[in-house]
Amino acid sequence: MKNELKKALKWAVPLAVITFVLAAIFSIVSTAVLSNANVISGTIVVLVIILIALFFDIIGVASTASSEAPFHAIASKGMKGAKYSVWLTKNADRVNTFCTDVIGDASAIISGTAASVVVVEMMALLVYNKSGVVEYVISVIVTSCVAALTVFVKALGKGFAIKNSTKIIYKVGYVMYFAEDHLHIPILMILDTKKKKSKKRKSAKKDV
Repeated sequence: MKNELKKALKWAVPLAVITFVLAAIFSIVSTAVLSNANVISGTIVVLVIILIALFFDIIGVASTASSEAPFHAIASKGMKGAKYSVWLTKNADRVNTFCTDVIGDASAIISGTAASVVVVEMMALLVYNKSGVVEYVISVIVTSCVAALTVFVKALGKGFAIKNSTKIIYKVGYVMYFAEDHLHIPILMILDTKKKKSKKRKSAKKDV
């Protein structure tokens, strides 16, 4: 139990820190972007946020729905991106948590900010007598529509992700390969703690 708790904490603590940093960054950026927004631009921002959340949700679900076997077969053929796809399926729990929880929470913060901007602008355009009741009603309607649309879109995305999990994860793996091979971003070195530990052990042996 202690070992399992330590392993969980090793993943949960960095994840909480990443969530905090991303949420802070997204909140600052969204506030700056939406400072001069109107109903149309605010609505566009909300829709973009929902699509971003959908995109990462599809990746998270696909990683848990896919299996390693097809990617090992693809890797044996020398197809680029296969080893990254294997890594994604091996670490499906982490991928799913990051995509659905971390990105999902950050998206919820921005969509909430954008929805509040839409409410304020709608109040300015549609309501002359700005009573608290009318503002409350508009706020409830807007936030409910955003929540309903988010759930609806994610529900469709989950079905698509489960049916096309292998294709989706291979494409994500290829993007990771491209970023590492052509843009020289060490993605697996950043994400894979096992590789970090093995490198530290090798360097320690060399020093001895």
